[in-house]
Amino acid sequence: MRRENIGNALRDIGAGWKRRELWMTLGLHDVRQRYRRSKLGPFWITISMGVMVLALGLLYGQIFGQDIHEYLPFLAAGFVIWGLISTMILDGCQAFIVAEGMIRQLNAPVSIYAYRGLWSVLIAFAHNIWIFVAVALWFSVDLNWNFLWLLPAVVILLINGLWMSLFFGLLSARFRDVPLIIGSIVQVLFFITPVIWRPDMLPGRALLLHLNPFYHMIEIARAPMLGHPPELNNWLVVIGLALLGWAITLFFYSAYRWRIAYWV
Repeated sequence: MRRENIGNALRDIGAGWKRRELWMTLGLHDVRQRYRRSKLGPFWITISMGVMVLALGLLYGQIFGQDIHEYLPFLAAGFVIWGLISTMILDGCQAFIVAEGMIRQLNAPVSIYAYRGLWSVLIAFAHNIWIFVAVALWFSVDLNWNFLWLLPAVVILLINGLWMSLFFGLLSARFRDVPLIIGSIVQVLFFITPVIWRPDMLPGRALLLHLNPFYHMIEIARAPMLGHPPELNNWLVVIGLALLGWAITLFFYSAYRWRIAYWV
């Protein structure tokens, strides 16, 4: 019975992927709806993050005594990637809750709502990446062939994002306190993950750094953006996280997927 349930869950995820036209349309509608009647539309995403990066870069560059020519590109890259990761998690918690009406009325794989959220996040990332490009060009960052590693890095992050959306979305549909708890945890993780501070500022505590999976998730994408090849250990941790996360997710998703319509 368990094997049959897992098979049904995998078919649901596969069928959801095949309904790309549906969830891409829904995701694009979500972005447009958020900025309806705005003159700049989704570009407000870029503007708000750009202002944040500039303000934090100038402030913390002075506090940490960093060379602004090196620190601001580092901060911009980290902030853009952190925005992708954190939004995948936070929006994933709401994936099924915000789709309550559609889940109950539309005969479609439940996984399309996780894909829908990831597509919206990817659209926002496509806007935000230009902040880093602008900073990199202004400060003459060496954008070499290592930059191509960004593509597989984003792919593996999205693969992790999908299991997070399915798993946390499932938990949040059942327990409505989960999004609030996860939101608080993500805020704390922002400060203990090297986004606004550099890893070399933590001498003698490298173990704490490497035990943080979010550091590795950021680093596989930030290193190529700064012109450096990603390190193998970062990739191994992120791939291992994907395998472990999907194993746990399939266990719960296969057992409780059919209850989501009742929980929301």
